[in-house]
Amino acid sequence: MLKIGKMRIIGFLLICFIFSSVNLIAQVTFEAKVSKNKLGLNERLRIDFVMNENGDDFTPPDFKGFSVVGGPNQSVSNSWINGKRSFSKTYSYFLSPQLKGKIRIPQASVTISGEIYKTSPVIVEVTSAVEKPNDPNNIDYIADENIHLVAEISNPRPYLNEGITVLYKLYYRNPITISDVQELESPKFSDFWSHIIKIPRITVERGTYRNESYNEVVWRKVVLYPQKTGKLLLEPLSLNLSVGLPTQKRDFFGSKIYRQVQKTITSGKKVINVRDFPEENKPDNFNGAVGQFEFDVILSKKSLKASESFQAKVKVNGKGNLKLFKLPKIIVPNTLELYEPEYKENVKILLSGMKGSIEDSYTIVPQFQGKYPIPSISFSFFDPVKKEYKTLNSYELIVDVFEGPSNLNDSNKISKNEKIDAIIDNSFKFIELSTKFSTIEKKQFWNTSFFWLLFCLPIILLVVLIILKEIFLNSEKDKKSLTQRRNERLARKFLSSAKKEINNYQNFYDVLERALHNYLKAKLLIETTEFSKHKIINLLVKKNVDSKYAKEYVDLLENCEIARYSKESNINTESDYENAIEIISKIDKQL
Repeated sequence: MLKIGKMRIIGFLLICFIFSSVNLIAQVTFEAKVSKNKLGLNERLRIDFVMNENGDDFTPPDFKGFSVVGGPNQSVSNSWINGKRSFSKTYSYFLSPQLKGKIRIPQASVTISGEIYKTSPVIVEVTSAVEKPNDPNNIDYIADENIHLVAEISNPRPYLNEGITVLYKLYYRNPITISDVQELESPKFSDFWSHIIKIPRITVERGTYRNESYNEVVWRKVVLYPQKTGKLLLEPLSLNLSVGLPTQKRDFFGSKIYRQVQKTITSGKKVINVRDFPEENKPDNFNGAVGQFEFDVILSKKSLKASESFQAKVKVNGKGNLKLFKLPKIIVPNTLELYEPEYKENVKILLSGMKGSIEDSYTIVPQFQGKYPIPSISFSFFDPVKKEYKTLNSYELIVDVFEGPSNLNDSNKISKNEKIDAIIDNSFKFIELSTKFSTIEKKQFWNTSFFWLLFCLPIILLVVLIILKEIFLNSEKDKKSLTQRRNERLARKFLSSAKKEINNYQNFYDVLERALHNYLKAKLLIETTEFSKHKIINLLVKKNVDSKYAKEYVDLLENCEIARYSKESNINTESDYENAIEIISKIDKQL
């Protein structure tokens, strides 16, 4: 009897365990819940995917017919009440309908304890846009009345290429709060040159909107320069944000509990009417510069020797569209060698627009002595404040080259052609003052000395040419050898100081770099230490140096700069020293 009773107890417990396991398995749920099954085209839909057990690999459905304006937001709730566990995990999305009709939201899936669970499809009906009620208790009404995104334009009627500022400001006021602000659509600023000014930190200040006090947040600052005339459309900025609306409930500490809803706001489209420049009094050399500027041409030297270089800077500074126009070009006499200008700019873009300076720096090398004029050049711009054109002229400058070869074909010198009277040969014949007689007896031509001279002359010339050829070939070999030795001596002369530092690699490369620049200074009479590598190559090529050797020379200069900061184990001073001798020898042959 005792054995039968034990068997009954074991069987009862086993049955309870089996049923409880089945009950636990049956308790796993995963479902989709929507905030409403019917909504207007201008409303928002919230959909929650809720599971009562922790799952992995959540896959949302394809929200075809909707655009996702918020989410996914994830929340987890886990609690024990009276010894009973309660768990909930939710993925939330906020959707904006794109078309009317019945829209089917497909299944979502998740993996729980190795099993895949799916939600049931949800069908939502979208109707035409609905009129939002002016109900002070309605959530959408409260949000619309208390949140505004505004694009403030400094000048809605600018001139072409005149800078304007656009500030995107977010206004909100009590009793709501905002958080989790995200940009949905950013303006592309077509037909404008644009620059976004970085805002280091978003701050909330007190401001005024429509004569009422609001919290003000400057979300974005943009500087625009219109590139075409007429009515230009400024695309809207759209933000999605989480709006906190107060409820009647309070937390443990007595503070109000806020209900969070998703809201999309937009700044709306703006039209900017861009004016063209007036045609009256428009200068011929006007090229689109707009603002307030100063203009000048500056020479680094006004007195120098031939083959020395100097710089002529064409400079504009002030406030305006500095990055959007070209500087006028200088004009110099043909006897001055003019190189392509090097463009430099020092421009800051502030909220008020571009401010700073731009310049073209020309390198000029005179070849002959003399005084050379740099003619005056003009620069024209439009002042949008005074609504008038202004033209600035540089001073005429004189460059005095006091030493160097004279220019025989100087175009500045006036030459006079003297008329020379000539006597034509067939007009008169002079009287013969002495008589010339010839013998009557004629000799045979083959028996004359002239015949034998003509006969032997080709043989003599052939022998002479062979001898001269041998002499020439030998002299060329000697000349090449002599030239090579002379070039190597010249290279070693300039590199002698570098050789002394060959065991101190840091000093060696510093001295080697100076020696290479000193070589060019001695050969070309031009200081090249401030020249860019590209400019040195152009200078050597212009002096008939092979571009390959010019590049090898610049590569060696760059190696010197790199080697000074490299580890000693990675360099070979002797190899670089011999390489320098070889490169200077090659270049010296062609200079």
